[in-house]
Amino acid sequence: MGDKINDSIVERKLYSYDATAIPIEHITPIAVAFPTSSEDIETIVKICYEEDIPIVPRGAGSGLTGGATPVVEGSIVISLEKMNKFYVDVDNTTAYVEPGVVTSELQDYVESLGLFYPPDPSSFKYSTIGGNIAENAGGPRCLKYGVTREYVLGLEMYIKEGKLLKTGNPIIKDVAGYDLTRLVVGSEGTLGIVSKAILKLIPKPPYKSTIMGIFNNIENIGKSVTKILTSGILPCALEFMDKNSIQAVQKFYPAGIPEDAEGVLLIELDGQKESVEKEKMEVSNILKSLGADVIPAQNPQHEQKLWSARKNIGPALANIKSGKINEDIVFPRIYLSEALQKINEIAKKYNLTIVNFGHIGDGNLHVNILYDKLNKEELERAEKAVDEVFELALHYQGSITGEHGVGLTKKKFLEWQLKDVGIELLKAIKQSFDPKNLFNPGKVI
Repeated sequence: MGDKINDSIVERKLYSYDATAIPIEHITPIAVAFPTSSEDIETIVKICYEEDIPIVPRGAGSGLTGGATPVVEGSIVISLEKMNKFYVDVDNTTAYVEPGVVTSELQDYVESLGLFYPPDPSSFKYSTIGGNIAENAGGPRCLKYGVTREYVLGLEMYIKEGKLLKTGNPIIKDVAGYDLTRLVVGSEGTLGIVSKAILKLIPKPPYKSTIMGIFNNIENIGKSVTKILTSGILPCALEFMDKNSIQAVQKFYPAGIPEDAEGVLLIELDGQKESVEKEKMEVSNILKSLGADVIPAQNPQHEQKLWSARKNIGPALANIKSGKINEDIVFPRIYLSEALQKINEIAKKYNLTIVNFGHIGDGNLHVNILYDKLNKEELERAEKAVDEVFELALHYQGSITGEHGVGLTKKKFLEWQLKDVGIELLKAIKQSFDPKNLFNPGKVI
């Protein structure tokens, strides 16, 4: 494959880590491959399977759980960034997409055609469709529109020995056998390498509007979420920021959010203008009935500023502490207020700053535990706090991860959620796709 393989030490080091914030053990790969076609992937997988070379698939390296980092000696990283072509079938509202296509580039193009690809992870400006499929990425809009899995109609992928597996078709209904497409989505590159995806597109909503609810009572935030979602209204996005996140982002990206508030809800409604305006009035009344001050976005610029504030919380936290453990636990919505109080108790117990924000509409909270990278004792306290946060999520019948995946960092906690029988089945599935355990070894299970 000539110039498609790079074994320089600089390149190998650059592709030995991803965006995971906490310290993880990883090794330097023996080489990095840059396939540009399905045939290249087939060749690489065949050779690696014959020679027992571990394979680590990689998109943009924006993952947060170590999923794209090599952990087995002798590994080769397969960077899919150069497989970045796509084709849109407007009449059938589908897109045929290679794994290296950047999420925002696909979204911008299909929206210019009056279509819509809703999944919007915070990394959408640089993450790839292949990475989104590997992690089953979500984002604010998944409350109304669903996560990546809901938009993947079919896949082409290379599994053991370089065999080509085709799943699904550009159709909505298909119950021919087990649903292998949905199985592969979210498998974090442990079952094979995706070379092409067929994605469902939907009509672009013609109108949207944002309102912000400002609260001085966390309990009423939870009540507001429940009341909105049981009123017959389904927002496009329903996001939460606690006091710590508001104060952090106001210093980093001032957006006019009151720093003395206990929390805010950012709510986006979309659809036909008349119905959106009617729903906006109803949502505003619900928020006011529970003690919130309501501020509607005055224009598209104001709307953009509010959502940019929400999206800039992560970078803003770097100004508070040098280290951050960002977990993405999920709770049933009825327990959110109680869970937030428990998380604050964990922060006090370990004398840590914990910042909570996220997709409260679907119960998915980003719990950010801050620590000083140079303070080993503080990191140890932070890791103990993580254990308790995961225990809390499972106590309330939730999940240890809603979007970021398991990768390396949550691997030891997966058995807490799935128990022995679940882990046994995952291992059996892995064995069927990859009997030599060469696809992203050491991850998930």
